Amino acid sequence: MLATILIAVVALIHLYILVLEMFLWNTKTGHKAFNLRPDFARDTRVLAANQGLYNGFLAAGLLWSLWLGEKGIQVAIFFLTCVLIAGLFGAATASRKILYVQAVPALAALLALLI
Repeated sequence: MLATILIAVVALIHLYILVLEMFLWNTKTGHKAFNLRPDFARDTRVLAANQGLYNGFLAAGLLWSLWLGEKGIQVAIFFLTCVLIAGLFGAATASRKILYVQAVPALAALLALLI
């Protein structure tokens, strides 16, 4: 039960990131969320939308694992591991905030699933 809730939370986080990166990147909300200058946001909006799409795929995979129920455990492990690795890479290369927003929730869900 806890694993299911945590997987859903990670999926929702990634759906929110999808919205921020695909639709709100070049707005005050996107600027604040990612600490962006307006000119940088304007110049990188297409790249951000691409990133957002990938975050949507992660969310879709996690939601798919929930839809599969007991048969989706391996799917959940795969997508949570992808989120964890992406979160660690993002924290190391872009912002430490990513560690707490993406990697830690994914790790918590993965541990809850495996225990």
